[in-house]
Amino acid sequence: MKKPPYGISNYEELIRDGYYYVDKTMYIEKLENLPEKRIMFLRPRKFGKTLFTSTLENYYDIKKANEFERLFGNTYIGKHPTELKNSYYILKFNFSGIDTTNEETTMKGFKREVASSIKSFVDKYELDFYVNIGEEAEGILDNLIKAFGIQKSEEKLYVIIDEYDHFANELLSFNTNQFKTLVSKNGKVRKWYEILKKGTESVVDRIFITGVAPITLDSLTSGFNISSDITRNRLFNEMMGFTKEELIQMMECIGIDKKEQEELLPIMKENYDGYTFSTKGLEKMYNSNMCLYFLKDYIQFGEIPEQLIDMNIASDYNKLGNMLDLCKGEEREKIIEKTVSGQGIVSEITEKFNPAIEFGEKELVSMLFYLGYLTIVGEEFATPELKIPNKVMKEMYSDFIV
Repeated sequence: MKKPPYGISNYEELIRDGYYYVDKTMYIEKLENLPEKRIMFLRPRKFGKTLFTSTLENYYDIKKANEFERLFGNTYIGKHPTELKNSYYILKFNFSGIDTTNEETTMKGFKREVASSIKSFVDKYELDFYVNIGEEAEGILDNLIKAFGIQKSEEKLYVIIDEYDHFANELLSFNTNQFKTLVSKNGKVRKWYEILKKGTESVVDRIFITGVAPITLDSLTSGFNISSDITRNRLFNEMMGFTKEELIQMMECIGIDKKEQEELLPIMKENYDGYTFSTKGLEKMYNSNMCLYFLKDYIQFGEIPEQLIDMNIASDYNKLGNMLDLCKGEEREKIIEKTVSGQGIVSEITEKFNPAIEFGEKELVSMLFYLGYLTIVGEEFATPELKIPNKVMKEMYSDFIV
């Protein structure tokens, strides 16, 4: 019997320790078949982004070729491997957890993550490279790319960036001037992405970036205008989160019988289901982390959790919710009133937020969509219609508004 993988975001650990894996590896093949090689993919908090980046890392890592069968033998991609499996040197960054108290702590945290990730990369692949922490983050990355090109001239890098917008989101929620300093104009974060873009001319072959909202994209555009945003591409609507079928299969494999499923599924549907990220999306998605929280407690105690909202998720959503304060006045009040009452809102969804421009109605609705407070339920005259997806999000949204 498998265990529900609540809180597990490392793919190798999940497979090794006998956790149930909802197989999303068919999307590795779909990503590889896209004409674009530098991809941006956004989803709300706790939707399985980090686990997916870990899956990519394990699949493409050149050092794990001998472990392919152990890691992927029981998955779709294990039975249908692509030509590029185990063919890259993986350079991965995760920008969550950076201290954004002020500009100094933010840049120290950013540089620390860059230096630490590059040091791990160098050690893992036994490269002859010294990480000089006296340099700026962009300088460290630039020197690594040059050194890699000399030492591994026949090889290529796959760069994976998880939580690309995490610290920027926090800055934007309470210090927009500091955000502009770091990300706009000649900001150091923007310079770092300029170096990464330059690397695609030599050793950087593929890039996969995840986050929640496209806040920094507009600010980085002139420095990093090479990524293709597939967030609302209908082919990838179900790439993260759980479909109903996936949820049922997992419940069976972790020991929940049919009778129990009949009792639990309506509760989970009401509270965790309802997300659609494309107007052409085929299925509504369950929030994966919320489902795993629920099932973990149910298996442990043999009863439905008293608290249906995972407090770890609630704290994340409320922190990001501070960004809603960027929209002021009557437009904000009108949107809040309509959404809380369950009415739909017909609005375009912006793909780039520019912090230099005040948020209006479209920007606020779009932000609510990216945060997961609203989801696509249909369209009217080719424009998306959005509503609150489920009971849990309505409660968290209402709590935040109050």
